[in-house]
Amino acid sequence: MTVQEAEQCDACTHGAREAHRQAVAEFIAIRDQLAAGNGLPAAVAYSPGASRQWVSDELTQSARAMADRSRAAGEAWLQQVRRRSLLTVWASVVALTLGQTVTAIGAGWTGARTAGLLAALTVGALLSCAAHLHRSRSGLLAPVTGEDNRISTSRAVAATWVLFLAFALLVMALQLAWASSAARRDTLIEGLGLARGGGMLFVLALVCAITVAVRRVVAVRLLTRRLQKLRADRPRLADLLCDDSGRGSFADTQYVLVSAAAVTFALVRLARRPERLPDLPWGLALLVAVSAATYFAAKYAEGGRPLVLSVVRAREPGELDAPIRTGDNIEIRGVGFVPPGAGEPDRLTRMIVRIGAVHVQVPLIPVPGGFANPTDTMLTVPVPVEVEPGQVDIQVVTAAGMESNRCLIEVTEWPSG
Repeated sequence: MTVQEAEQCDACTHGAREAHRQAVAEFIAIRDQLAAGNGLPAAVAYSPGASRQWVSDELTQSARAMADRSRAAGEAWLQQVRRRSLLTVWASVVALTLGQTVTAIGAGWTGARTAGLLAALTVGALLSCAAHLHRSRSGLLAPVTGEDNRISTSRAVAATWVLFLAFALLVMALQLAWASSAARRDTLIEGLGLARGGGMLFVLALVCAITVAVRRVVAVRLLTRRLQKLRADRPRLADLLCDDSGRGSFADTQYVLVSAAAVTFALVRLARRPERLPDLPWGLALLVAVSAATYFAAKYAEGGRPLVLSVVRAREPGELDAPIRTGDNIEIRGVGFVPPGAGEPDRLTRMIVRIGAVHVQVPLIPVPGGFANPTDTMLTVPVPVEVEPGQVDIQVVTAAGMESNRCLIEVTEWPSG
C-alpha cells in the first residue's frame, strides 16, 4: 500500500466514522425530544395509540439510517485495521531486534540470537502474507473472527499458542541447520523430547480442542433453537473479554488472562534455554486446563429461548378494568425477548409479536437515555382490529429470529351500543 493510498484509506475511514457519529447524535436528539413529548404532530396528539405509533415509526426510520452509517463505518474500519495489524507485527519484530541487541552487550552475540531474529522475520513474513490473502476481511483478524463477526476468544487463544510454538520450532530448526558439532545437534534434538515438551503439547492440544468444541456447541445450539445470536457490525478487541452484549464476561476474561500468563512464562523459558522446547510445568498446564474447562462450561450453559410467561391487558390511566379487546394494549411478560447484542435501536425494531394470524411490530417507546419498550422481560403491543374475537395465540419473534412458546389469550368483542 502506497502512502497516497494509505492517506485515502484514513480519509475514508475518518469520513465514515464522522458520518456514523453524526447519525448517532441525530438519533439521540430525536429520541430525547420525543421522550419529552415534543415534536408530535397535532393530527396524532389526540390519541395515545396514534402518537405512540407515530413516535415508533419516526424512531424506526432514524434507527435504520444510523445502522446504515454504522455498517459503512465498520467496512471502512476493516480496511484500516489490516494496515495497523501489519504495523503492529513489524513493530514487534523491531522491538525484538532492539532487545536482542541491548542484551547482547557484554554477553556477546550468539547463534541463538541470530536464529531468534530470523524466526521472527519468517513469522512476520508469513503473517503479512496471511493479512494480504484476507485483506477484504480485516487482515490478521480474519482467522480469529467467528461467524458472528466477533473476535472469538477460543480462536484467539489457540492462535497465540500456535504462533508461539511455530516461533519456538523455527528457532530450534535454524540452530540445528548451522550446528557444527554432533553433540550440539543431539542436544537440539533432545530438546524436542516428550519428557520436556509434554506440558506444552498438552496445552496446545487442549486449546485447539476447546476451539473446535465451542464452535460445534454453538452451531448445535443454534440449529436446535437453544441459543440466540446476532451478527456484529465489526469485530472489536473488547470481544475477547466481553459477551455478545458488550458486558464483561468472567469466563472469557479468566481464560485470556491465564493463557497470557502461561504464554509469557513459556517465552521466558524459551529466552533462557533456546536450544530446547519450553518445558511448561504440569502445574501450569493443569491451571490452563481448569481455565479452559471453565470457559467451555460457560459457553455450553449460555443462551436460551425466549419464554412468554403471561399476557395481561395494559390499562391506561383513568380506564376501568376490562377484558382484552381489539384496540387495547397488552403486556407480554417473560424472559429472553432482547437477546445479547440486540440492544441497538435498529435491532429492537425487528421484534414481532404474532397475535393470531396478525403480525404486530413492537413499538419503540422512548425515555431519556433509552427505551421503556421493548425490554428483555416485557413487551407492550396493541391488539389490532384485524384480530378476530375468541381465543388467539400470542408468540414473540425476537430480533435473532427465535420464536417463543405460544400463550393463549381470550379477545372479546366490544359491547354493542
